[in-house]
Amino acid sequence: MFDINVWEIMAIAVLALLVFGPDKLPGLASDAARLLREVRKMATGAKQDLKDSLGPELNDLNFTDLDPRSFVKRNLFDPIDDEVQGVRRAAEGNDADGSDGKPAARPTFDSDTT
Repeated sequence: MFDINVWEIMAIAVLALLVFGPDKLPGLASDAARLLREVRKMATGAKQDLKDSLGPELNDLNFTDLDPRSFVKRNLFDPIDDEVQGVRRAAEGNDADGSDGKPAARPTFDSDTT
């Protein structure tokens, strides 16, 4: 999610210590943790309210399916992977289509057409 390494986190911690001081820093950290918990609770509540308002016909709705990254991966890359695995199974002779275990016949190659 964030592209922060250990050195950057340490630099932020030292900077926060210098800016806020050692007496206020623990209070600010606990306030930030409390704020993060409240934001997560609100997000979970909003998801639940949305599911409740959509009705029973959409109870199995998965919000990760609506993420554009997962949509593209599922609809563009997975069929390609399935086809590649099918070709590999056919080449190995253990295809699930009931073949007799022999590799699939290779298509004819015409050098004049290429």
